[in-house]
Amino acid sequence: MTQAFVARHIRIMLPTLALTVLLLAVFYMQPRAMSYLGLNLLLNLALPIAFATIAQMFVITVNELDLSIGAYVGFVACVGATWLRDDPLLGVAALAGGVLVYAALGALIHLRNLPSIVVTLGMSFVWLGLAILVLPTPGGKAPDWLRAVMTWKTPLLPFTIYASVALAVIVHLGLMRSAYGAVLRGVGGNPRSVERAGWSLLTAKMVMFGLAGLFGVFAGLALVGLTTSGDANIALRYTLLSIAGVILGGGEFTGGRISPIGAVIGAMTLTLAASFLSFLRLDPDWQIGAQGVILIVVLALRILINRTEARAS
Repeated sequence: MTQAFVARHIRIMLPTLALTVLLLAVFYMQPRAMSYLGLNLLLNLALPIAFATIAQMFVITVNELDLSIGAYVGFVACVGATWLRDDPLLGVAALAGGVLVYAALGALIHLRNLPSIVVTLGMSFVWLGLAILVLPTPGGKAPDWLRAVMTWKTPLLPFTIYASVALAVIVHLGLMRSAYGAVLRGVGGNPRSVERAGWSLLTAKMVMFGLAGLFGVFAGLALVGLTTSGDANIALRYTLLSIAGVILGGGEFTGGRISPIGAVIGAMTLTLAASFLSFLRLDPDWQIGAQGVILIVVLALRILINRTEARAS
């Protein structure tokens, strides 16, 4: 019983341990990173990835998968760097339309019983095409207010860390501690029981996909606020990074088993891993593969811990 208790807590702490180990490795290799400026450079792009990871988490919670989030974030970035600056009403309308399209995708997938992988893969080409129509070549400029928010010099620690903590806490409270959050997670864990209790699975799917669209907007705006310009291809890697962040943070593809705090930690771990690998002077083509190795190692440890917990129970 004691062994199971220890194994369970190690499994819960695994995302934090992975982040801590990477952070210590970076500090060991580059002591100057232990400063406000160093942390800011290391985690500069963590917030957009964290938003995209949370967006993916909402979809995974209901046993679906979103292969369009990267292209969607790129579309939002293009809108943010053009329409949102030059014609704010048009920009807000375009972003709101994106959220509504996401909610409609949830309805379509549920009503027609379509595989979300196929639907969202198709939508990735739609978002990419729309992004190119909005901004044919890289450019544009972030709104001044957005740039000011993303470059805000907060005391003691960089803004990214405060914002990531706030994101994790807010989503955790909303999804893990509220009554309706339990219903939404139940759609992935036991949909028949949720339906028998009188809740609409259609509404739940639309809510979760709509939230994914909303947090995808946050990811795109945060990204353009940091990079100051837009590009249709700027966030294509976010699709795989967001899935990896959710799984690295303790989430699973089925059963509604997710962890908002773990997902944010997973996103920060992947961001930090990229910085760590750059310190090793690996070729950029090898860095992506090395990030995959880090993910596999953490997942292998989680499987071993799960087996230990199961034998001890």
